[in-house]
Amino acid sequence: MQPHIVVTHAKKPEINMKNIAVYYFVVIVPLALIFLLKLTNTISSPWFVYSLCFYMLIYRRYIDGKRLADKGLIAKKEIWRMIVPGQRFRFFKDLYLR
Repeated sequence: MQPHIVVTHAKKPEINMKNIAVYYFVVIVPLALIFLLKLTNTISSPWFVYSLCFYMLIYRRYIDGKRLADKGLIAKKEIWRMIVPGQRFRFFKDLYLR
């Protein structure tokens, strides 16, 4: 007799960005890691600059958009709009203080 195999598809674990402590952790740790890698001469100066540009232009804007989407202030499909300059300032209190 063969055993029954039940296949379930588990959801990917998602980070809930509603919690301000989680948000600051996700924002600060990558930046600290970039600076640590530079201080220990693990990465060269050009890679340091590339990493900072990626952090500022792509990563931070996505994380800010994800936090706003998780809080229900914008739709998930509108996260990309955080690329527009000035969007973070429009939601300043909701991003950094609440």
